[in-house]
Amino acid sequence: QVQLVESGGGLVQAGGSLRLSCAASGIIFSNTAMGWYRQAPGKQRELVATITNRYNTNYLDAVKGRFTISRDNAKNTVYLQMTSLKFEDTAVYYCAASRAGSVWYGGNYWGQGTQVTVQS
Repeated sequence: QVQLVESGGGLVQAGGSLRLSCAASGIIFSNTAMGWYRQAPGKQRELVATITNRYNTNYLDAVKGRFTISRDNAKNTVYLQMTSLKFEDTAVYYCAASRAGSVWYGGNYWGQGTQVTVQS
């Protein structure tokens, strides 16, 4: 059974930083592409960042230069380092795992989400 457990969300002032973590189990993590999505109230879920099993990364334009996705295969964990946070980054952030490894085809497994609230 695949489990993705996010942590690290919270309340932060605009301009601040947070690091989200997502611990995975039930998958061969090192072979799995991982991603972070977010969903703000009243908006559709959007893909924020992805990282493949070869450490290739992609980012939503709105977060480029501010967010960094990384992975630690020894810990089966993917991270999202968020800096220079803006009010519009406020959302529930979801970790996702793909059945693919070298390319992101979308999330097949999902975490429960963690709330990030940025105060302006």
